[in-house]
Amino acid sequence: MFDRNRLNLKSLHERIHGLTVDTIRPLEKVSSCREPFLDIAKGIVTAKETHKSVILMIGGHVVRSGVQRYIIDLMERGYISCLAMNGSVMIHDFEFALIGATTESVSKYIHEGQFGLWKETGWLNDIINNAYKQGKGMGEAVGEAIFKGEFPHKEISLMAAAYRLNIPVTVHVGIGFDIIHEHPNCSGAATGETSYRDFLRLASVLERLEGGVVMNFGSAVTAPEVFLKALSMARNVASRSGKYIRQFTTLVCDLHELPKDFSKEPHRDSSSYYFRPRKTMLIRTVADGGKSFYVKGKHSETIPALWNAINEVEKGTPN
Repeated sequence: MFDRNRLNLKSLHERIHGLTVDTIRPLEKVSSCREPFLDIAKGIVTAKETHKSVILMIGGHVVRSGVQRYIIDLMERGYISCLAMNGSVMIHDFEFALIGATTESVSKYIHEGQFGLWKETGWLNDIINNAYKQGKGMGEAVGEAIFKGEFPHKEISLMAAAYRLNIPVTVHVGIGFDIIHEHPNCSGAATGETSYRDFLRLASVLERLEGGVVMNFGSAVTAPEVFLKALSMARNVASRSGKYIRQFTTLVCDLHELPKDFSKEPHRDSSSYYFRPRKTMLIRTVADGGKSFYVKGKHSETIPALWNAINEVEKGTPN
């Protein structure tokens, strides 16, 4: 096997960063397209009032778009009951909180053989390894570490906010997907077990999805695949007691061009058949009575638009 002890790890302070905290947008109203966010917002407000699950699933580019304050505000006001993410979100969130910067040039550092090999980012493995021993999930452990640790920019950390607010934050990783898996201190056992605990926690949250909302911003593979399996588990248990999980709302926000009527499953010969968010989150899982919405747009626009709509519904002023 590859001997990781031969690797040359450098400090993050030597890395050229693509983004800094200047990217983080202030929390302010923005002008944006109102539809269909008002319908989504009504569902979210109702779900909050009836104690149903509102799950926000995100990919790494959401953090990179600088909308952290909008998401944290929604968490603080009780409009998000679970935050689910892939490993890249965790890494960007951690780096932002630690040094106020994140992202690297893949083309530059893969050419040099240095891509991902930064000492401080590898501290995440130490947190995960300890969580493994303590019986914690990956999201909870990293959120706690940022919230309680020496992180100068923890106020813009999604994971620290979720820990502070006692909101489940689940991290769903694939071995080899993330840069911290390159590091000598990465334990496959700890990584797999702590992420699996998060998967089970997400499945538990989905047991309260009837009447709730699931949103996916920018996760083309991880979110729909994890949601599909966890929902099947929750539905299996519900059916044994005569209950069901059918009537809920899904929202997907991405940059793919979908037809106006996206409710019909594309043919297998079509490339759009393999866009999992459409097939899984917009069609198959809501086929028994749910509603689905798709918005094409940048996360820097769609997250604030959703926040605006929730504010208007909360105040009773939408028109």
